[in-house]
Amino acid sequence: MNKLSVLVKQEINAPVSKVWQALTDPAQIKQYLFGTNASSDWKKGSPITYSGEWNGKAYTDKGTIIEIIPDRLLHTTYFSGMSGKEDKPENYANVIYRVEPHGTGTIVSVEQDNIDNEEGQEHMKQNWGMVLDSMKKLLEAS
Repeated sequence: MNKLSVLVKQEINAPVSKVWQALTDPAQIKQYLFGTNASSDWKKGSPITYSGEWNGKAYTDKGTIIEIIPDRLLHTTYFSGMSGKEDKPENYANVIYRVEPHGTGTIVSVEQDNIDNEEGQEHMKQNWGMVLDSMKKLLEAS
């Protein structure tokens, strides 16, 4: 069975550099990504972790930075410890963030693959929509 993917885009009235900073600054990530504590040195090949509490349960999710091109692209792998799946390569998703200038603002997109079914696909589409909406509010308010 083929796995599914999702692509969500948002236009943000902020320059690319400001949107890029929001993707790689743990203090800002915490504000728009459900209170998550992100940790990485933001270099190709480096680990990235996301930790926090969701519905009263502590979690640590993780991945690796596959590619990072400042002000353009952040490609990571991603594994959720709360997925109930075994921590092995086939259970990791690719999460690709792209930023591109659009007029005086920026289009930011997030693509995630390795989704099991249409229910999961719709769930991820809603989640990423909320994340990008929160990022938009954060960046346009400051």
